[in-house]
Amino acid sequence: MVVRMRHTKSHTANRRSHHALKSTSFAKCANCSELKKKHTVCKACGFYRGMKVLDLVKKAEKKIKKAKAKKA
Repeated sequence: MVVRMRHTKSHTANRRSHHALKSTSFAKCANCSELKKKHTVCKACGFYRGMKVLDLVKKAEKKIKKAKAKKA
């Protein structure tokens, strides 16, 4: 059995032209000048749009405490 309404290779390629992956774009953090993903909290300092959102010191202490509890 033959497919009746067959698409040409060029038609298929035109449709798939929008399927390409885009590379991630980075921006400099206004607070610490580290590279970070756009529209996300800076992993180095915890600031987002000029406000402190994450307390990284507290987060690190919690991680250490959790690791010690797991060991014991």
